[in-house]
Amino acid sequence: MGITRAEPIASVKDVAATAGVSVGTVSNVLNRPDRVSAATRARVQEAMADLGFVRNESARQLRAGTSRTLAYVMLDIGNPFFTDVARGAESAAESLGLSLVLCSSASTAAREAAHIALLQQQRVQGILVTPVDPDAAVLRDLRGNGTPVVIVDRTRSDSAFCTVAVDDVLGGRLAVEHLVDRGHTRVAFVGGPLGLGQVADRLRGARDAWAAAGLPREALVVLETTALDVTEGRYAGQRLADLPSRSRPTAAFCANDLLALGLLQHAVGAGTPVPGRLAIVGYDDIGFAGAAAVPISSVRRPREELGRAAAELLLDEAADPGHRHRHVLFTPELVARTSSLG
Repeated sequence: MGITRAEPIASVKDVAATAGVSVGTVSNVLNRPDRVSAATRARVQEAMADLGFVRNESARQLRAGTSRTLAYVMLDIGNPFFTDVARGAESAAESLGLSLVLCSSASTAAREAAHIALLQQQRVQGILVTPVDPDAAVLRDLRGNGTPVVIVDRTRSDSAFCTVAVDDVLGGRLAVEHLVDRGHTRVAFVGGPLGLGQVADRLRGARDAWAAAGLPREALVVLETTALDVTEGRYAGQRLADLPSRSRPTAAFCANDLLALGLLQHAVGAGTPVPGRLAIVGYDDIGFAGAAAVPISSVRRPREELGRAAAELLLDEAADPGHRHRHVLFTPELVARTSSLG
């Protein structure tokens, strides 16, 4: 079988030759159409259509020194929380005629650094990033190269960047206060890796609420997971089931909704009534939480608002030489559903 070769891409020179005009006239039609007469402009546009000409936007942007693109480097593209954040960022970008490129670090610092390096080569106008480590050198270097950056869903130990986040310590406290109010005196915290700032903050809030209730520290059982996904949630369910009945928690606070969904799957499969024998509270309030067979209580975070606010700060930094960094902190709220209201 022979190889079919692609037709060569029409160039500006081809358009100029077909339309019988100069290359400069074609350039004006593309970039400054008001400088070209209507008749000439129509002839050039007809030549473009006949040749199937597609403008080389990348080359134009590189000549200009920047692109009409923003980027978001998220932790996990498989987590609906981050795609909702991206949706909010995209709406802010589109309002100014910009596009948004999405990348996923998969919670890996090396992959995050590789994405950032490539985005710099593409001369994006700015980068939103939910970093593996918000104090990492790669972000400092990015700032040093003059690329606007906003940190999303994390805070830093300094004020070198704009940040947009949610008060996750408060969120953890809300979740455990709810479970304590429902009469639970043995609760599991399911989440990890604990080195992730969001997970650590939610655990800290949970411990604060536990201590404030005067309950024994050891009665808040920490089950660290290797990831924040459904599979790890199911495995946590098995680990809970393997505990002696006298010390087994009667409720679980999961560091995100994917873990809560996995935990619920295990409970249903094992015949464990939810919330009769195991109450569950998740985190993020993604759409799947309320749509589960047993609707899951969750700590709601304003996902699209988070992304929109971050993109607006990024656009302001890219456009305003006098930009001053801001630190936006949203307040979470508990949404109680069947999984914890038994």
